[in-house]
Amino acid sequence: MEPTRPQPLGGNQMPRFGGNASFMRLPVRESAEGLDVAVYGVPFDIGTSNRPGARFGPRAVRAESSLLRPYHMATRAAPFDSLTVADVGDIAINTFNAPACVPIIRDGVASIVAAGAIPLGIGGDHTITHPVLQAIAAHHGPVGVVHVDAHADVNPTMFGEPVTHGSWLRRAIEESLVDPTRIVQIGLRGSGYTADDFDWVRSLGGRVVTAEECWHRSLVGLMSEVREQMGAAPVYLTFDVDGLDPSVAPGTGTPEVGGLTSIQGLEIIRGCRGLDLVGADVVEVAPAYDTSGNTALLGANLVFEQLCVLPGVEYRP
Repeated sequence: MEPTRPQPLGGNQMPRFGGNASFMRLPVRESAEGLDVAVYGVPFDIGTSNRPGARFGPRAVRAESSLLRPYHMATRAAPFDSLTVADVGDIAINTFNAPACVPIIRDGVASIVAAGAIPLGIGGDHTITHPVLQAIAAHHGPVGVVHVDAHADVNPTMFGEPVTHGSWLRRAIEESLVDPTRIVQIGLRGSGYTADDFDWVRSLGGRVVTAEECWHRSLVGLMSEVREQMGAAPVYLTFDVDGLDPSVAPGTGTPEVGGLTSIQGLEIIRGCRGLDLVGADVVEVAPAYDTSGNTALLGANLVFEQLCVLPGVEYRP
């Protein structure tokens, strides 16, 4: 049977270096009305503390996504036959004022949620996840969070500023946007300022899985435990590409050695299948530090993997 929902533009219809500049060259919509999933970008990096450039992440990820095809050959997911998916463009942030961007991003995502679509975001630095969670929690209440990252992102402030890519999770916890007992952080590593960097979430009942705990092993078993921890309540999945080792994701602002492999990254996302995912994002792709485009290509694949585990996706036998 021919698909009736919008499909990505295939490489046999248009060369992959041509066509729409949307995610997977999907149709572009002005709003999320009538969609099951809305892909959107947030070209924001004024919350970053080291190398800037993630503002170019959404554009680069979309460009590399032209290499993707509509069916997941490993899991047999057929997201575009199951869900109505389109790209709704970028949220027009205030590029000079980080605090002013919080309500802008919140309201942009709230419009997607209000339309009944699942928001699938491309960052931008990790600051964006705080206002995204404001929009998600306003609709669903406090959610669980699967957080892939090299860093805990629970700084009280950075240089006195509360709105940063290293403090978004603390803000979300303080505002009761998330359920601390349903937080799991995977891939944390490197040096820190205090032991509290990793221990604060643990003290609230959340789980921290350091990168060292993941070395030389499959994460399929871990994700079985994560699914049990998350239960049947709503979950948000946020994936910072610096959670992966810089050997596979060099194009990011705050790289840390000893990270997850790309295979482990896929295992984490695929392990979220069955959760009540109400939104997801991929953040911190900074293409200027990766001239090969590999990090943006990886980011595009991570977004596709997230799409393939959303509720309602059908799997072909």
